[in-house]
Amino acid sequence: MKSGAQILIEGLKEQGVDVIFGYPGGVVLPIYDELYDADIRHVLVRHEQAAIHAADGYARASGKIGVCLATSGPGACNLVTGLATAYMDSIPVVALTGQVPTSLLGNDAFQESDITGITMPVTKHNYLVQDVRDLKRILREAFHIAGTGRKGPVLIDIPKDVSTAMVPDVDGPDQQPRLRGYKPNYQGHGKMIQRAADLLVKAERPIIYAGGGVISSNASAELVAFAERMCMPVVTTLMGLGCIPTDHPLNLGMLGMHGTEYANYAVTESDLLFSIGVRFDDRVTGKIETFASGAKIIHIDIDPAEIGKNKPVDVPIVGDARSVLSDLLKKVPDSCPHPEWSKKVAAWKKKHPLRYSDDGKLHPQFVIRKLAEILGEKGVVVSEVGQNQMWTAQWFRFTRPRQWVSSGGLGTMGYGFPAAMGAQVACPDQPVVVLAGDGSFQMNIQELGTVAQYNIPVKVIVLNNRFLGMVRQWQQLFYEHRYSYTELPEVHFEKIAKAYGIEGSTVTDPAMVEQAIRAALDHPGPYVLDVRIEREENVFPMVPAGANISEMIVGHHTTHEEE
Repeated sequence: MKSGAQILIEGLKEQGVDVIFGYPGGVVLPIYDELYDADIRHVLVRHEQAAIHAADGYARASGKIGVCLATSGPGACNLVTGLATAYMDSIPVVALTGQVPTSLLGNDAFQESDITGITMPVTKHNYLVQDVRDLKRILREAFHIAGTGRKGPVLIDIPKDVSTAMVPDVDGPDQQPRLRGYKPNYQGHGKMIQRAADLLVKAERPIIYAGGGVISSNASAELVAFAERMCMPVVTTLMGLGCIPTDHPLNLGMLGMHGTEYANYAVTESDLLFSIGVRFDDRVTGKIETFASGAKIIHIDIDPAEIGKNKPVDVPIVGDARSVLSDLLKKVPDSCPHPEWSKKVAAWKKKHPLRYSDDGKLHPQFVIRKLAEILGEKGVVVSEVGQNQMWTAQWFRFTRPRQWVSSGGLGTMGYGFPAAMGAQVACPDQPVVVLAGDGSFQMNIQELGTVAQYNIPVKVIVLNNRFLGMVRQWQQLFYEHRYSYTELPEVHFEKIAKAYGIEGSTVTDPAMVEQAIRAALDHPGPYVLDVRIEREENVFPMVPAGANISEMIVGHHTTHEEE
């Protein structure tokens, strides 16, 4: 006979789970009691939101499924923002929550919340386990759903009496996943692939528009090979950064609101947009009707719901990015059929580089470029959300997939620091650096306690301007410098770090930057570097393909999720 908690722990081991990020509470005590002797590492966070963000960061950096655990009521509710973050970016996470006993469900018992109802819109699937005999099957189903097709978060809600109930340890057909109707399509349709190949050969100004789906499907090598064979320039979304090295001659960088000018020019003038693993997000497209308005569109995505959702397409291909690219590589010629287009794109790239003021002041772009030079091809770079995120996306030199971890779709402030903890646990032999704004960092700053307790050697670089910088930038551009509630008081992050027993330092001069970064990276434990950047430095705003900058701001300046 085994308890539900024992079945759960053994099921996690079966799925290859090696770490859980969590926070205990009353109804999950039976599970925590089993964890006491289990050979699964548990990281005790300081807030449940950090648990889900850490599981998310672990998943992005490793490609595996991240796992977190929280108690019922407020503990489970504290996971909601992180579940929505993972859902928007298609990140595979399994969240385990405790629940009041089944006899009390619906009675407004102490710390009861309808977490399956609450999270239904922000999970790929969720479960309320009401019979311990279903637990093993549900666990297997949850991991299968989270890690296949368009990946995403799955939640399992476990009442206390389910985790304590004793049942025979059986593993027959009833314990195998029963997922009628859930059959992700990995192979692209042959006729559609041939139509795409025909369009590619005929195109005079083609461009590849690549997103996070390329990284999720481990298709970066195929993407680069495809781009090189066809001599096609590549633009990426925020989530697609790293799918082609930043310094690759065909890489035009990020497109959209804060993308490069040349990426946006190329998309606007293209006659064929080869879109793969993207969802035509509004931060990219601006006014959707004018985005790539002169181009035929090929759209490849594993989720059929995304194809045609925002933008009509000419050739829809439902399938895994890696599989479809592999098939296309067999059908397209090894040639460069559009030399004039290549020359034109190269000229734009030379004429309109990213830039910032070289005036001897402490600019964040300089800090990020210096970090990239020092790290080289090593490391995982995590960002918070806001100006720090856009500066990093623009100025860091990404060399490989899964080197970049950031909240794209939801834009969640407070995500970066706990996600960096998860990334560091996933990649213990790599340096992990989080670039944060002083506003975002303070949203989960209590996790300094976690990195101190477990000596998780995350390096935090705070780009400190004492503003909610992105919102302040919009106020500067569109509200006549009326900085309404975006100025923050001075905080000495070095002192806060040292209060937790963590080393740190403060940088106020560009001449200090390189030595300070090297000292942080050389330190064997966690480190906080407080960099006092120019207070009113702005992200270089580009005009997205199909819209002007003011159109991108409308309706967005009141949100709290961007710094």
